[in-house]
Amino acid sequence: MIYLIYTIHVITCLFLILVVLLQQGKGADLSVFGGGSTQAAFGARGAATFLHKMTVVGFIAFIFTTMSIGFLQSSGRQGSVMTEVEVQQTEPVIEIEEVLVPEATPAQAPAGEAAPVGEETNEPGVDEGAD
Repeated sequence: MIYLIYTIHVITCLFLILVVLLQQGKGADLSVFGGGSTQAAFGARGAATFLHKMTVVGFIAFIFTTMSIGFLQSSGRQGSVMTEVEVQQTEPVIEIEEVLVPEATPAQAPAGEAAPVGEETNEPGVDEGAD
């Protein structure tokens, strides 16, 4: 039964592809296959109506076969796809009641002498006469 629905589904997909490609786009003078041959066979307005109806029929058949496949595939199973997955044991979570944070201390100057504020330093690469 499921293989029959798969076959109908594939034929429906191919039919939809063909019907959509045969339709004339808005403002297009030529369709994909045969130029104006679809207009000659069905008439200027008849082709649009006929191909539109065939697209709707193909779409309804596509939705019906898709839903049927989904229903038939899930009818033999109960539960979730995750029921077959093995559960890995993890270590128990240890709850931390209180986190000790050291008190903030003011930043201290590094050991060594720093240049007093207001005095110039003799650093290499600094151009002193570039004013």
